[in-house]
Amino acid sequence: MTAPLKLVVCGTDTDVGKTVVSALLVQGLGARYWKPVQSGLEGGGDSGRVQRLLGLPPERLWPEAYRLQAPVSPHWAAEREGITIDPARLALPACDGPLVVETAGGLLVPLGRTWLQIEQIAVWGLPVLLVARSGLGTLNHTLLSLEALSRRSIPVLGLVLNGDPHPDNPRTLAALGGVPVLAELPPLDPLDREGLERQWHRSGLARSLQP
Repeated sequence: MTAPLKLVVCGTDTDVGKTVVSALLVQGLGARYWKPVQSGLEGGGDSGRVQRLLGLPPERLWPEAYRLQAPVSPHWAAEREGITIDPARLALPACDGPLVVETAGGLLVPLGRTWLQIEQIAVWGLPVLLVARSGLGTLNHTLLSLEALSRRSIPVLGLVLNGDPHPDNPRTLAALGGVPVLAELPPLDPLDREGLERQWHRSGLARSLQP
């Protein structure tokens, strides 16, 4: 029997569309969602956004280990509240089915003054789906991110590019990055459950990720 897919969704930068891609995966895989560290609670944070977008029952979302008020880097947000993020509290939840873990920001975001997010990803031992912008600037950010993952022997399932399709970037990233571009997701208007359902099948992610 094939084990249910558990993966980490990480981005090359802030606001590259990790939460939308996470919602897409949660819906398509029938997965549970976990945002271990949430910085910034406006609108309920990313967990609240995924829940509203998909109409999920509460049991499909694991509670965050840390809910930090300020929309800044997790290490600083924690310091502003007088706390330190404890790696022991970031252990993966016991989950029998598929699980989508969404990180806070990019790979080298600090969770503490001596602890980077990529180090926590290595501890989890799950494969990474890397989300990047489709357009200008993505080559540098994405290739640097892939290099950081490779240096730590963290497996990468592939890339998801968000934004208007680019005529060359997908080919260049696949060739130089050494990982497949699993999907190119155009802007969705409206961004809703039905639109994500259509994109799940159009994007090829269903074929790439489902056993």
